[in-house]
Amino acid sequence: MKQVEDAEILEKFYNEKTRNEAFNLLINKYQQKIYWHIRRLVIDHDDTDDLVQDVFIKVWKNLEKFRNDSQLYTWIYRIATNESITFLNKKKNQNNIPLDEVSTALSETLTASSYFNGDKVQMKLQQALLILPDKQRLVFNMKYYDDMKYEEISAVLGTSVGALKASFHIAVKKIEEYMLKDDITF
Repeated sequence: MKQVEDAEILEKFYNEKTRNEAFNLLINKYQQKIYWHIRRLVIDHDDTDDLVQDVFIKVWKNLEKFRNDSQLYTWIYRIATNESITFLNKKKNQNNIPLDEVSTALSETLTASSYFNGDKVQMKLQQALLILPDKQRLVFNMKYYDDMKYEEISAVLGTSVGALKASFHIAVKKIEEYMLKDDITF
């Protein structure tokens, strides 16, 4: 199936007669990317599904206000990122759970998940990511998994390219240390 350009999706969305078609095109184009972006942050499949739905509801409600001063996917990623961070913060604040216990709980969810089918090295990498602060994990995921350029990440997170490069570098070092801790070799 041919990939539809964002400009065409927006043009169809602004026309009342083709609005639903446009939204279906948008979901087809971005749902999987957004799912994996969120999934790498919140780990749990069911939570991710709920958040993806919330993200696209927000996109639907606010797409008319989209100013076209950024790329559409950047805008959607920003919404997905904010929803994920809000969700994680709520999870941390529920019952006053300390940050390290949230990471442990997410790691246990990952280990028990029937949706995770990775090998030992992949599991160790995912666990290493969970020890990172949210911002470093987010930057690492966007750069490593989503293959986004620093300028694109900057547009999503509203952070300077230099700060993003530093966050990514620190995240990589922490991941390397974690992976080498138990003699996991690549």
